[in-house]
Amino acid sequence: MILSRLRRPSADVLAVAGVALCAIIWGTTWYAITWQLGTVDAVASLTWRFGLAAVVIFAGCALTRRSLRLTRGQHLAAVGQGAFVFAVSYSFTYAAEAHVTSAIVAVVFAALAFLNLVLFRLVVGQKASRAAWIGAGLGILGVAVLSGGEALGAGFDARALTGIGLAFLAVLSSAVGNYFSWRGQQQGSAILPQTAWAMGYGTAMLALYGLATGARFTIDPSPGYLISLVYLAVLGSVVAFVVYFAVARARGYALASYISALTPPIAMVVSVLFEDARFGWSAAAGLALVLAGQVLLSRAPKLD
Repeated sequence: MILSRLRRPSADVLAVAGVALCAIIWGTTWYAITWQLGTVDAVASLTWRFGLAAVVIFAGCALTRRSLRLTRGQHLAAVGQGAFVFAVSYSFTYAAEAHVTSAIVAVVFAALAFLNLVLFRLVVGQKASRAAWIGAGLGILGVAVLSGGEALGAGFDARALTGIGLAFLAVLSSAVGNYFSWRGQQQGSAILPQTAWAMGYGTAMLALYGLATGARFTIDPSPGYLISLVYLAVLGSVVAFVVYFAVARARGYALASYISALTPPIAMVVSVLFEDARFGWSAAAGLALVLAGQVLLSRAPKLD
């Protein structure tokens, strides 16, 4: 009996492990993205990133003989997911970081779990538990405390307000994209083929947008750019998003999107290790609030 329990981790344990893995990966992508800035247009870098990620998943499905066929309804869901999760959201995120620091964008992204609860309540009538609402709220409060000093230091002038507005549009787009991912799940599509097609559609949209706006589709041959591109495509996109959508299907999109509240603490550790950053007691207090929210969300009942 004991061995059986050891071999079969509970759904909560698997969900928390998935959230932790995604948080570690996406928490380090903030630093990896800085290696992509400056020489290549942002829309081109995003096109290379998600295009490579889509090829990896398509190839993986082909090698494992997984069917890539989707029904018309599943394709429509993948189009919506690709548009809002990969094309629109990331475009707004890169634009926001041109106006404000990544820490402020992270503060705004902490609202994703809360927005998911609101969106799924309004659109599909899902009723979240009190623990889920409190957990999502603690995530917002925790990241606000964690990054409060940097946010206040931005001055909140017109440039900062523009950046915050763009970041909010990115978060809202991600929430809408999560809805389309859920629609694909309701249509019966498997995670890997739906994610592959969604990334493919998102890549096509980014490429068309780049062509329409005159972006130059170049690539930086330097080791730093290429290493960051592979890292962002394979780990930051393929692994993280597949695990993210698996957690979302198993335990709900509110818990999965709480990753957006957990990534700033990981990004802080990376900043300390590689950028000689220093943080005080407010960061510790914010991290405690974030982890408390994680516990509440992980224990909240799954939303169907």
